[in-house]
Amino acid sequence: MTDRLYSDPDLVQFYDIENEGGVDFYYCVGFAKHAGSVLDLGCGTGQLAAALANRRSVTGVDPAPAMLDIARRRAGGQRVDWVDADARNVRLGRRFDLVLLTGHAFQVFLTPEDREAVLRTIAAHLAPDGRFIFDTRNPATEEWLEWTPERSERELSHPGLGTVRAWNDFRHDPATGVVTYSTHYEIPDSGRVLSAESKIAFPTKESLAQMLDQTGLVVEVWLGNWRGEPYAPTSPEIIPIGRLR
Repeated sequence: MTDRLYSDPDLVQFYDIENEGGVDFYYCVGFAKHAGSVLDLGCGTGQLAAALANRRSVTGVDPAPAMLDIARRRAGGQRVDWVDADARNVRLGRRFDLVLLTGHAFQVFLTPEDREAVLRTIAAHLAPDGRFIFDTRNPATEEWLEWTPERSERELSHPGLGTVRAWNDFRHDPATGVVTYSTHYEIPDSGRVLSAESKIAFPTKESLAQMLDQTGLVVEVWLGNWRGEPYAPTSPEIIPIGRLR
């Protein structure tokens, strides 16, 4: 994991402030209701995994030690089996009732080969009657156009640093569909700016459908947002829910 946004503790400290709760979190908590075991790929700081571990076996996988350090320390973190590994090639030797990959983590896999590898990991860990769910932004909505400094500027309330100004900027490569974006945090008083550059891909629903089929996965329903509405071409999200073929 080379992305400093997830590997540098100075930057990771802002992750939960920017990503606490949300409709995806609450949807997945409800979706996991009847699952006795859950695999959370790309679990990050473990917010969802820890919340799910109260009544079931939960394993959280992430390649960023700085994120897992926070995950282990959070309330409920002691109930989760945390694994430092890459979703493309991790093999745990067991199967789960639910495999999920949320927070748009699927988009950090930039090539078709990487995305197919992640889908094979999902298939390798699904129980015969298990289900999977993950999310990726719909490229048709061009959400990256909102990631200019002017449109993305925001203020974050940090418990130790006070009010931190944050903003983004981006570059979009139409040939590959990859967006390179930077995240900036201006520390109050010192004026120091912490920055990181990240890359994410925006695969289409059609390409996902083909890959899912090739990796032995069947989609039961496509959602277009985390409110549970069906996918439409203008939906902000592409969220497949399915099982093994």
